[in-house]
Amino acid sequence: MGHLIVTIFIGFFAGLIARALHPGNDKAGFIVTTLLGIAGSLVATYAGRFLGFYAVGSSAGFIASIVGAVVILILYNFFTKND
Repeated sequence: MGHLIVTIFIGFFAGLIARALHPGNDKAGFIVTTLLGIAGSLVATYAGRFLGFYAVGSSAGFIASIVGAVVILILYNFFTKND
């Protein structure tokens, strides 16, 4: 249970940094950005476990969480684009 809380905490900050790093005009608000960051951190954690980078019970590192959050943010912007 503790690793999930750490993953969410890291994801919160990863979402904020991913929003700052991702170019373009994002229409997502603070809460959506935070949720995308948490999702990116969870994706990085479970993908890392699947690939054997992390042991069961450990969470992804901060850099991996930021990368995961940027990927999720790019996908979010791709699917919500209204041009």
